[in-house]
Amino acid sequence: MTAYIVRRILGLIPVLFGVTVIVFLLIRLIPGDPAITMLGDRASVESIERVREQLGLNDPLHIQFLKYMGQLARGDLGQSIINRTDVTFELAYRLPATIEMIVGSLIFGVTVGISVGVISAIRRNSWFDVVGMIGALLGVSMPIFWLALILIYALSVDHAILPPSGRIDVMIYVQRRTGFILVDTLLMGDFGAFVNALWHMIMPSFVLSTVIMPGLARITRASMLEVLRQDYVRTAWAKGASERIVVIRHALSNALLPIVTVIGGWLAGLMGGAILTETVFSWPGMGLWAYRGIQGRDYPIVQASVLVSATIYVFVNLAVDILYAFIDPRIRYD
Repeated sequence: MTAYIVRRILGLIPVLFGVTVIVFLLIRLIPGDPAITMLGDRASVESIERVREQLGLNDPLHIQFLKYMGQLARGDLGQSIINRTDVTFELAYRLPATIEMIVGSLIFGVTVGISVGVISAIRRNSWFDVVGMIGALLGVSMPIFWLALILIYALSVDHAILPPSGRIDVMIYVQRRTGFILVDTLLMGDFGAFVNALWHMIMPSFVLSTVIMPGLARITRASMLEVLRQDYVRTAWAKGASERIVVIRHALSNALLPIVTVIGGWLAGLMGGAILTETVFSWPGMGLWAYRGIQGRDYPIVQASVLVSATIYVFVNLAVDILYAFIDPRIRYD
């Protein structure tokens, strides 16, 4: 197992290098000039050229790439072109907010999606099955930005049940220790601030969870129906085992492989959906940061956000592959 993990980690190096090359080239194909974005449309040609020279944008493309790779080798993600702040510092500030929202969306999506899929499978063709699958179909078809706007109007503007934006009320001070606001409020011993932050996270996390929740419900139902037809499940019923033991121990545990595969594969969808979700809810995370970087043609910000997202994605897929051996003892990596 250890040798397999080492081989997989070494195999990730060319993947991440390829992502770096592609992002470096594609971001420079976006129409617009960072120097003009910084100075404005009315800036003189001399001023624009001076800024381009300072930023190294006049260098040949391969020279720019070699400089960028040299920075990455030193662990330096560069400086923002627009506001001249350190990209590594900004990333360390914003990444915990995105991770917090994605974890919340995974809790929503996995809990509701698997529960609906399991109940729909064991109550096949019942009213719950029909309503659940129709809801899953609607969820797959619904754009998350539209759902976010509807929920903001219904739960924040019209009824003032949930806050419409931000991570916590502006009047509440949180001492930054880990960057994860739920953890930091608990470390402060301020339970009221913890509840306030949790209240702010409910709506963005739920909206983002719809990226995986409907599809997960459908795949769980299909996988459970296949397992429930197996002989060992019928034997468990015949031996008089309770429904809870048959469903959870015999059926669900053997239906987990495709479910875990889908969860790992949909992480990219969550990272992409975080951009829209954070933009609508003004969530100060990496998605909103990357969106503003694209708007401002801020190359270091876009490159850093995509590279970090790709790194998280490939390592999660590695974790999913390793998890297979624990879910199914028949799988061995030799």
